[in-house]
Amino acid sequence: MCSIMGYKGKSIKPEEFKQHFDKTQSRGPDMQRIICYGDAILGFERLSIMGLSEEGMQPFELKENAIVCNGEIYGFRPIKKELEKEYSFASDSDCEILLPMYEKYGTDMFAKLDSEFACIIYDGKKDSLVAARDPIGIRPLYYGYTKENEMIFASEPKNLVGLAEKIMPFPPGHYYADGKFVCYRDMTETDEIITDDIETVCRNIHDKLVAGIEKRLDSDSPLGFLLSGGLDSSLVCAVSAKILDKPIRTFAIGMSTDAIDLKYAKEVADYIGSDHSEIIITKDDVTAALDEVIYMLGTYDITTIRASMGMYLICREIRKQTDIRVLMTGEISDELFGYKYTDFAPDAEAFQEEAKKRISQIHMYDVLRADRCISVNSMEARVPFGDLAFVKYVMSIDPEKKMNVYGKGKYLLRHAFEGDYLPYDILMREKAAFSDAVGHSMVDHLKEQAERIYSDEDFEKLSDKYEHAKPFTKESLMYREIFEKYYPGQSQMVADFWMPNKEWEGCDVNDPSARVLSNYGDSGK
Repeated sequence: MCSIMGYKGKSIKPEEFKQHFDKTQSRGPDMQRIICYGDAILGFERLSIMGLSEEGMQPFELKENAIVCNGEIYGFRPIKKELEKEYSFASDSDCEILLPMYEKYGTDMFAKLDSEFACIIYDGKKDSLVAARDPIGIRPLYYGYTKENEMIFASEPKNLVGLAEKIMPFPPGHYYADGKFVCYRDMTETDEIITDDIETVCRNIHDKLVAGIEKRLDSDSPLGFLLSGGLDSSLVCAVSAKILDKPIRTFAIGMSTDAIDLKYAKEVADYIGSDHSEIIITKDDVTAALDEVIYMLGTYDITTIRASMGMYLICREIRKQTDIRVLMTGEISDELFGYKYTDFAPDAEAFQEEAKKRISQIHMYDVLRADRCISVNSMEARVPFGDLAFVKYVMSIDPEKKMNVYGKGKYLLRHAFEGDYLPYDILMREKAAFSDAVGHSMVDHLKEQAERIYSDEDFEKLSDKYEHAKPFTKESLMYREIFEKYYPGQSQMVADFWMPNKEWEGCDVNDPSARVLSNYGDSGK
C-alpha cells in the first residue's frame, strides 16, 4: 500500500514527525524515507509493488519539486512514453510520472489520471504543499490543522492523533492547493442518462468490468484473491482466472461453528480451478481482535467493524502463510447496483440518490475497511468495481433499469456475466452480508460481549456523553468507547452509522444487517 505524510510549518520537528509517521510502518514495511524541504517535511514508507528497484523509492524529486504518492497509476506506460520526449526517468515506478505531469499541467493533471491514489507534492516555486486524492477515495488520506493552524496530511488518522486538533478525511476527487480544496471530479454526477436496451447495457457492464479487472492484474509482486462465494468476489476471481489463463490463489474465511460462505467459495474455486485455501476462526479469535481492529480502522461504525473482523483475520493469515503482496477484492458493487434494502426504494429517483450518497461516502466505510484490513498486514488492495470508467458508466444507467424490478437484486450485473464464468446457482445466489456470511454466530458473539459489559443503566448513561453519532445499541456503544480510547473527540471523521435509509417503508430498523429486513429471505443460507 505505502504510507505518506506531509507537513509545512515550524511547530513540528522532524523527530516528532517521524514518531507519528512510524505508526503506519505496516503500510510500507520495505523502506522509510523522510526529507525536509526548508520547513516542509515529506515522509514515505514503501511497499514495493511496481518498480521494485531502489530507484523507485520516494520522495521523487524534479527540479525544485518533490512528491510522495500512495497509488497505482493505470495506463502509466503510454503516458510515460510521451513524457520521455521531455523528461528522463530513473525507475519503472508508475508514480514517477506524476512530477513531470505536475510541471506540465499543474493541478489539471489530477483529472487526467486513471488511478487509485493519494499524493502530497512540495511545490518549490510556491514553497507550499499540494495534496490530492482519487475520485472514489480508494487510497486513504487525512488532514488536520495544528494548534498553530498549520496544515498536515497523512495516510491514516493514527498518524495525526496528538498533532492535529481535528482530523478529517481528505475529500475524494479533490485537490488542495493555495489554501483551499477544489473538486476536480465528482463520480456521483452524470453527464447523461443511458437509456439503451438491457442487452446493450449488460454488454457494456461486462466489457468495462473485465477491462477494470485486467488493468489491476498488472503487478510485479505476487497476487491473491479474496473469495467469499458471493457474486462480487466470485466474478472478480472468475474473470481474473480467464484473463491470466492459469490457476489463481483464492482465500475464504468462516467461523468454526456456522460458516455460510465457505461451501459457496469452494464451489467457485473448484469451478474456476483455483489454488484455494480456507481459514477457520473461532469466537475467541474475534474477541481477541476487536480492539486491534477498531484501532486499525479508525471507526466506530457497526457494519464496518463487523465486516472487518473476518477480513482482517483472513488477511493476517495470508500474510503469515504466503508471499502475496496484492489482494483483489469485490467492494463497491453494492453501492452501484443495490443492497437488499434498496429493494425498498420508493422510485427510481430515490434509488439513484441513494447510490450517489453511498458512492460519495464509501471512502468512510467499505473502502476504508478493505484498505485497512489489507494494508495493516503489509499488502495492497485492488478494487476493480471502483474502476473510474466502470463507476461512471453504471452511475449513468437509467435507474429504472438498476432497481430490482426483475425479482433478483443486482440483475444487470448477473445477466452481464451469464455464460461460463460461474455456476448458475452462484451467479444468481441472493446476497448475504460479509459479516453474516462469515457466520451468524460472529455478530451474535459481539452483541453478547456488549451485553456482558453494559447494564441498561450503563448504556443510557454512557450513550448520553455523545452528541455526534450517538450510540443506539450496546454493541455500538462498545465500539464507540474503544474508538474514543484511540481517537478521542474525532468521531466526525465518519459521517454517521452506515444504515439502511430509514425514511423508506420497511427500512426503519435498529441494526444495519440485512438479516433484519423482511426481504432477506434465503440470503445467507
